[in-house]
Amino acid sequence: MDNRNYSQITFEFNDTPSSPENEAAIGIRIKSIKSETEQVKNDIPETAVVEEPLTEKAITEAVTAPAKKSTRGRKSLKALDAEADLVNIPDDETLFQRQYYSIGEVADMFGVNQSLLRFWENEFDIIQPRKNRKGDRHFRPVDIKNLELIYDLLRRRKLTIEGAKDFLKKNSKAAAHFEMIQSLQSLKGFLLEIKAAL
Repeated sequence: MDNRNYSQITFEFNDTPSSPENEAAIGIRIKSIKSETEQVKNDIPETAVVEEPLTEKAITEAVTAPAKKSTRGRKSLKALDAEADLVNIPDDETLFQRQYYSIGEVADMFGVNQSLLRFWENEFDIIQPRKNRKGDRHFRPVDIKNLELIYDLLRRRKLTIEGAKDFLKKNSKAAAHFEMIQSLQSLKGFLLEIKAAL
């Protein structure tokens, strides 16, 4: 017997005390066995408007269609690489014009969730935003620069949290080194623009 064509067999038992009057009511009722294609046909409401009659092939495709991939969980490395270039931090002149930035503004700059910024704050000692009495975080421009360094270590260089902590401990001049890399990248972008204009 081929079991893969059938979906479910159910048994229903009646728990009534046996007496001469109820003996006729005691018994087993077996529901009919339906294949998956018959169930799909039965699941379609009668009021549904169907332009073409359903064929066995269409029903089989509907039953065996692959499920959508979940968007929850960790992102792939390709997705992280694509997002790493989308960081939208203003230049230093614009950044240092304000004393504080809210956590929402900083999260928008980096394109991450606010919870991730709070997690990084707990993990890394160099991030120390000010908090008001309510507990709202206000990031200084220096904190944003430190976040940019941590973002670079975790998302672009693909270091783990522990690896990034070790890197920051061993390289006390890591921030200066990172700033030099950024200035060279901006110079490279400028030269590429000149080359494209020629």
